[in-house]
Amino acid sequence: MTLKFARAALVALAAIGPAPVAWSLASGDNAPACSAQLLDGAHTVSLADYRGKVVYLDFWASWCAPCRESFPFMNELQGDLGDKGLQIVGVSVDKTAEEARRFLARYPAKFTIVLDTAGACPSAFRLEGMPSSYIIDRAGVVRAVHVGFRDSDRTELRRKVMEILNGGK
Repeated sequence: MTLKFARAALVALAAIGPAPVAWSLASGDNAPACSAQLLDGAHTVSLADYRGKVVYLDFWASWCAPCRESFPFMNELQGDLGDKGLQIVGVSVDKTAEEARRFLARYPAKFTIVLDTAGACPSAFRLEGMPSSYIIDRAGVVRAVHVGFRDSDRTELRRKVMEILNGGK
């Protein structure tokens, strides 16, 4: 392949844009099964344990800079909306419990934290970035997917959680 032809091919591909990602989990999909150990190793928690609640499932890692910003927001959400049926579950994808514990010493969680070193849950949810959050309704259907976190995301995420808590889609 000549350099001129290679450049032309790259320009053509750029004009077309990225290929759609057909395999990613989307709003309206049933939430896949997901189980992981509580950080203290006491027992396994399953997403199915929270059927009947709205679940804000957040995948995070100690090395994820935006995760530092999302934890205060999730603490606030859990405190404000937990009695209305919201359960936040943070799934650490760190390789060791110690990495997760170091992060949590600086950014404490007031919601359920589980550790999935095997990566079964992130694989089932087909993560596209970190952090990734899935808002799952009381029937186990994913109603919103959010990749990344910025302070400006707070209002929209809270609005979506409230809408789902109130029976909306």
